[in-house]
Amino acid sequence: MMKLRQSLLLLAVAAGTALPQTEPRYLEDILKDEVLHPSVALFQLRHYILNRVAKPPAPSSAAQWTSESKRIRDQIVNDIVFHGWPKEWIDSPPKFEDQGVTHGNGYNLRKLRYEIVPGFQSTAILYEPLNLRGKVPAILNVNGHVGPPGKSIEYKQKRCITLARNGILALNLEWLSFGELGNEFNQHWYGAHLDLVGTNELGIFYLAMRRGLDYLYEHPNTDRSRLGMTGLSGGGWQTIILSSLDERVRVAVPVAGFSSIVPRVEAKDHGDIGDVEQSATDLFDGRDYTWLPALMAPRPTMLIYNAEDDCCFRAAMVKPGVFDAIRPIFGLYGKQDDLGWHENRDPGTHNYQLDNRVAAYEFFSRHFNLPPIKEDPGVSSEVKSYEELAVGLPSNNLTIVGLARMLADQVKRDALSFDVSARDAERSKLRHVVRYQAAKLDRVWTTGISKHGGVETKAHLLAMNDGLMTSGVWLRPIGAPDSAPATIILDDKGKGATSEPVAERLYRGEQVLAADLPFQGDSWKQDSTWLFEQMIVTTGARPLGIEAAHLIELANWMKRRGAFRVRLETSGMRNQVVALVAAALEPGLFSEVMIRHGIPSLRYLVDKPVKYQDAADLFCLDLYKYADLDGLAALGAPTSVKIASAD
Repeated sequence: MMKLRQSLLLLAVAAGTALPQTEPRYLEDILKDEVLHPSVALFQLRHYILNRVAKPPAPSSAAQWTSESKRIRDQIVNDIVFHGWPKEWIDSPPKFEDQGVTHGNGYNLRKLRYEIVPGFQSTAILYEPLNLRGKVPAILNVNGHVGPPGKSIEYKQKRCITLARNGILALNLEWLSFGELGNEFNQHWYGAHLDLVGTNELGIFYLAMRRGLDYLYEHPNTDRSRLGMTGLSGGGWQTIILSSLDERVRVAVPVAGFSSIVPRVEAKDHGDIGDVEQSATDLFDGRDYTWLPALMAPRPTMLIYNAEDDCCFRAAMVKPGVFDAIRPIFGLYGKQDDLGWHENRDPGTHNYQLDNRVAAYEFFSRHFNLPPIKEDPGVSSEVKSYEELAVGLPSNNLTIVGLARMLADQVKRDALSFDVSARDAERSKLRHVVRYQAAKLDRVWTTGISKHGGVETKAHLLAMNDGLMTSGVWLRPIGAPDSAPATIILDDKGKGATSEPVAERLYRGEQVLAADLPFQGDSWKQDSTWLFEQMIVTTGARPLGIEAAHLIELANWMKRRGAFRVRLETSGMRNQVVALVAAALEPGLFSEVMIRHGIPSLRYLVDKPVKYQDAADLFCLDLYKYADLDGLAALGAPTSVKIASAD
């Protein structure tokens, strides 16, 4: 460090610039000073999301909604759910392997293994009525977040056994990350890695459950006019997603599985943001979860919620959006009573226990024209252990991460052309990938100033026209001109970690802006920030695009203030990617981009794998499919991109 200071001293003397008499440690308190309070940042973030949420649909006639709902289903399935997925996978027939039958008391139990996509298998249990013949109703039963028991969870077994004893085929699916699919790399957050390599993460979850629907639909004993679906929590989410988008489901009973985005954002403690697939990229761009029960109309749908839910989706909070606002749409068809509502108060917590099961049984029996479905109080004696219900999966079965790596291997890109118009076209693609919208500085709030040790500083809140703020500390040697070259410094650890690079640039006589872009730094370190980033993505925006827009406007602001050139320096992988995207979108804006402690490739995010929670902004749909880091750097020419050697 001493040699560096001596060198900088010689440079400064040669340039005739007075040096600030300070050390990095004297800058730390200034740089760590709270400029944007976390509660304010979170409020702005919530407000940003709420401004993007669509109102429930309000069609004027049944004919209009029938036509519009078909268009919406086709658009969601084709353009969102299956974005980037191989057509041969989407269109392939169900592939189920029968692994044997055991006999229960009043039903048969058939073990099944099936293919989700090539190399990735799951398991299921089919509960069959005894002496099965002719056409009977069938119900697809899906898991929620039930932990290690997976499909063997007791309340699900009781439901499936009861349905089979009452003459209904009941298919019990395993779910990714639970039961026999309980591999660490099947955790749902890794769905974001599928986004990165170019396939919407929702696709794998949709295919996993749709295969079960395909199986039941093709079963020789299924009465296709009496095909239903139900599940709790994540199973409730699966139920409303698949049922609303696939009209083969004739009756649906989702239990505590979804709500409008509004209560999820306004009251997170009882609104549960959910996993990434539940806020899938672009799923609610111009829509909301309220549109899904609307897409069910006029098919019978029973919404079950719990009064004191200790997980998510409390009944009173979600009812206005998903039931009250949607019932009139069922009314257009003369089927207002076919949108049912049941509020559970015993036990009232997050459950699919007896009270909720009885409500579901009544709804299914009524709409399937069956005698009342009765649950035998002794059904508990029929509940089997995890081991007894295990089907078995191949030792080399793919995982979500493994699938993402396989798809990453298949990415092929054309070499970047030197033609100006071709490069402009590439930038246009990049703008679409990151959903870039230029940011404009609405107001600069100066919250603190100092002049000490030869350094002048100002703490700024930089309010942009998108409703979000970047915070930063501007510094320069006292007496340095407004035209002095400027360096913007970004660190994944926050501006408080930038004292050494800031001091280095000050010793060179430069002005410096140490900044925290949205979602970064101490202002954004709440546990909920990355959760809300999901909501941004599902409403059609991209955190990465927001960050790049703020960074570009910071550079333009520094130039408007007189800096004759603006340099950029980053530390960490998140700001590395933001910097390269910004430089690619505005070539020549920065005189130089210096990257420290970066990653060699976006592929690193998949190979390590980096957890979604640690870099939510980087898991941008199609980003790796579009370009890697070297391609972004090349697109930023003539800006020079330098990689600092490892310390």
